[in-house]
Amino acid sequence: MAFEFYKESYSGAVKEVSLGKGDNAVTVGGETCYPFYQFEGEMPHKPKIAMEVWDMKPDEWAEAVLKPFEDVLDDPAAWAKRCVDEYGADMIALELRSTDPNDKDASPEEAAATVKKVLAAINVPLIIWGTASPQKDEEVLKKIAEECQGENLILGPVEDSNHKGIGAAAMGFGHTVISSSPIDVNLAKQVNILLENLGMPMERVIVDPTTGGLGYGMEYSYSVMERLRMAAMAQGDDKLQFPMINNLGFEVWKSKETKLKADEAPTLGDPERRGILMESVGAVSYLMAGSDVLIMRHPEAVRMTKAFIDLGLSGGTGDAVAPITKKLDDVDIDLLALSPAPDLTIEEKKAAAPAKKAAPKAPAAPKEAPKPAAPKAEAKPAPAAEAKPEADKAVTEAELQAKAEADAKAKADAEVRAKADAEAKAKAEAEAKAKAEADAQAKAEAEAKAKADAEEAAKKAEVAAREAEEDAVRQARAKEREEHQKQLAAERAQKAASGESMTPASVQKSQLDRLVEKIDWVNGRL
Repeated sequence: MAFEFYKESYSGAVKEVSLGKGDNAVTVGGETCYPFYQFEGEMPHKPKIAMEVWDMKPDEWAEAVLKPFEDVLDDPAAWAKRCVDEYGADMIALELRSTDPNDKDASPEEAAATVKKVLAAINVPLIIWGTASPQKDEEVLKKIAEECQGENLILGPVEDSNHKGIGAAAMGFGHTVISSSPIDVNLAKQVNILLENLGMPMERVIVDPTTGGLGYGMEYSYSVMERLRMAAMAQGDDKLQFPMINNLGFEVWKSKETKLKADEAPTLGDPERRGILMESVGAVSYLMAGSDVLIMRHPEAVRMTKAFIDLGLSGGTGDAVAPITKKLDDVDIDLLALSPAPDLTIEEKKAAAPAKKAAPKAPAAPKEAPKPAAPKAEAKPAPAAEAKPEADKAVTEAELQAKAEADAKAKADAEVRAKADAEAKAKAEAEAKAKAEADAQAKAEAEAKAKADAEEAAKKAEVAAREAEEDAVRQARAKEREEHQKQLAAERAQKAASGESMTPASVQKSQLDRLVEKIDWVNGRL
């Protein structure tokens, strides 16, 4: 009996979204199964790789990722063309870093001009990625949408705070939007609902669940993407059945591990290979989570990721995939010299080994026998001279003891003085710090009080102005009523003087007519 796979059935599917226009358009999405689970459903379209291009020369990139583009970094159009012609990019993601309000703060007109140059240089779909500053992104992306009408650009990130402006521009000028939310299933669904309520066609929406680099950030993003795809496939949630995009290159290459040189972190290996592998591993992880579009940076990482996609969809082995091609010089890292010396002693033997005895002292060398002295003439004993060495010895010991005591006392005094000086210095520093903090707090309180007083004064002035305006309006209305009363009294007096009859009219007005007439009269008084 042949082995049969257990197949899960899904009630939902991912929408197909067309990016770009004409013959150069690409389609993403359309999955009826989990990523690469082709035994349960279909993946009609391969995930696409978009290569990252900046509209300004980057100044903080690692050397490994600058090298492939070093001669075109000042020209976004030439940079994008190289990515397509030489490195096989399916799409281009133009990062509008110059429009960052905290950096160069380039104008929407400048950004639109750059986009037009890049569009003219490539024949693949173009993603326009802002700076995640909602207000500035709205201004810039609206202008680009208008200037590039009908090009079906992919505009993002679109958040709940700027979805109306960017969404309306995308609808009006024929573009696709990237619905972005901060790593949360419910927030992702909320932004999609807002765009749908606005009237945005759902076949022109892709989802950015927010991307993290390797580590905890990627794990969190991965789990949220899994839940998004499960809700779309197994639960049939049509508000989450959209292709997903991940801006991976930016997140990976901004980490410190990709920028550390060999002499700074020798145990991490070759810096060039390190960064390429970090981006490649991240790409494979996000593909397995359900990514349909990956924005990547290094050409070698792009090549290896494309090879993985082909193997995952068509089968085969990775033997034919070429190893990493380096553009920087090799680094010589002696990992053996950096590693500690191995301790091969078995732990049980260590515990059972007896303590080593101290080595016996070497025997002292024998002293030479004293030579016999020459005979001297007998002399009379001198008892005073014999007692003198004993007295000198006693005096010397007393002097040494006194000197030692004096040195000890001097040392103790010096330590006491040093300790007192240190305590005085610490106390002075503490008092200075406390005074500085008190002054800062007093200054902050004074500024807060001044601000509150100014706000209170402004509020009172506003109230006084409003009351004065209302009083002027009341006086004007009173004057109008007074003049109206005078006019009515004059009319009555004129009628009485002329002898006009006050008998009822032959045709009586209806109650509705009298009510309307009364309302008109009241409105006239007001």
